[in-house]
Amino acid sequence: MDAALVRLSRSPDRWITLPLENKVLLLERVLRDLRAVAQPWANACADAKGLDRQSPAAGEEWMAVAFLLKGVAMLRRSLQEVAAGRPPRIPGPIGTTPDGGVSVQVFPGTYYDRLFYPGMTAAIWTERGVTERTVRAAQASIHPAPGGPGKTVLVLGAGNASLLGPSDILGKLFCENAVVVYKTHPVTDYLTPLLEHALGALIRGDFLQVVRGGAEEGAYLASHPLVDELHLTGSDRTYDALVFGAGEEGARRKAARKRLNEKPFTCELGNVSPVIVVPGPWSTSDLAYQAEHLAGMLVINAGFNCLTTRVIIQHAGWARRRALLDGVRRVFARTPTRVAYYPGAREIHVAFTQAHPEAEFFGSTAEGQLPWTLIPGVDAARTNDICFAHEGFCSLFAETALDAPDAPTFLERAVRFANDVLWGSLTATILVHPASLRDRRVAEAVERAVAGLRYGTVGVNLWGMLNYATMAGSWGAFPGHPFHDIGSGQGTVHNYLMIPRPQKTVIRGPFRQWPKPVVFPSHRTLLEVGRRMVDFEAAPSPLKLPGILQAALRA
Repeated sequence: MDAALVRLSRSPDRWITLPLENKVLLLERVLRDLRAVAQPWANACADAKGLDRQSPAAGEEWMAVAFLLKGVAMLRRSLQEVAAGRPPRIPGPIGTTPDGGVSVQVFPGTYYDRLFYPGMTAAIWTERGVTERTVRAAQASIHPAPGGPGKTVLVLGAGNASLLGPSDILGKLFCENAVVVYKTHPVTDYLTPLLEHALGALIRGDFLQVVRGGAEEGAYLASHPLVDELHLTGSDRTYDALVFGAGEEGARRKAARKRLNEKPFTCELGNVSPVIVVPGPWSTSDLAYQAEHLAGMLVINAGFNCLTTRVIIQHAGWARRRALLDGVRRVFARTPTRVAYYPGAREIHVAFTQAHPEAEFFGSTAEGQLPWTLIPGVDAARTNDICFAHEGFCSLFAETALDAPDAPTFLERAVRFANDVLWGSLTATILVHPASLRDRRVAEAVERAVAGLRYGTVGVNLWGMLNYATMAGSWGAFPGHPFHDIGSGQGTVHNYLMIPRPQKTVIRGPFRQWPKPVVFPSHRTLLEVGRRMVDFEAAPSPLKLPGILQAALRA
């Protein structure tokens, strides 16, 4: 670790003055090298998670590589535009937000985006006081570098998804102009040789160093004098240990608000993610569609995602409340269970289900697997309930209900519940039927909810995962968590158009999509779609579209 940091210490000033044309060439090499290891990368992830390499579920790992390739290509385009003397192109309109910022539409950016994500938009909402003029003046202002000393950032890798660490690395390098020492996570250490190949051009240039280890090595690196800043995708417990120290002494420091480590620290730390279901005239087919949508939010990656839905919020008096839950139960009953590969998952599952003996289980518990688990009807008045106060990082989510005389009042109460009761501020989703939106009162209530939700991503009819996957929006907690009560974290990643001072990203889409979304557990051709999307994102071509579309239509 010392040798890696000494080698890296020669590079921060050289990195910030490296011509943008050279950085573009580095990204082009990363695109080629990542594509070259896509198959062993996806296979290694499938093996580690107990997935059959030829199963549709293994397609999730191919899609992760495709999303990462898409992000690399977006960064390349942004730097090409800056090198040509203009800021990265903003593909959509700039408007105002209710709290005095601006809304900058960053997605879709290309014809292909419109084709692969039909009807979806994403807009970055800025903090109060930002105007269109300041957006255009400050966008990508870090390029070319304004001068001054460069910096070295320690990026502590996540263990649950293969694209998280690389995308954190690329963001720090190309959006913040810092060189990076990256410590792999023990759970995904098997990817280290492939990661080193994919990012080899950056390593050979001494702009990136990769080291291995666990908590002890992470703490050593975090306090190292050659490290200027820290970034973590992980848990708030890891953050607290690094900032305040471990054990009782660390707890005393936290209570006294005395930091052991004073370095700037950005982090993304999880969430009890809500889905707010707006009551409306849902048909039987609507219920079946959204039941699979909800179930997919848990099934993807066996529930080991910071953005996994943890609490479904329904209207207590909605006539279709039980029917929606019955639909979720049917999806779980026919979906094969997954290996609980993440450390501590079984203990978390036990803690939640012991607190809620009414929990319902679906599927096998053999060979290290955990069942899909639904805890229905959690009392919303029990604001300290484990389902509300702690992230159940496993194959489990809960449902609760709120009383309200009508849909607009329900939305108001649901937003208050999500903001004030549920732990974290990373991502929230609203599901609302198009017929409901034709009622002006409901439509206005939805817009108030979008503005009022204190979350870094708010989705209307779309799960927040799509914001992460498209790489266009900002990703992170809603701003404002103090260092001594960090919640879902501070700072953002992605934002590859480099919009200044992001507050949240709002994604919107149709109530029902076609073809079948890749997050649906019943998707039969996800493996083929994933492989084809990797090939496409590495080198887009209209000649590749027919194969992708044919595979998607057979889902």
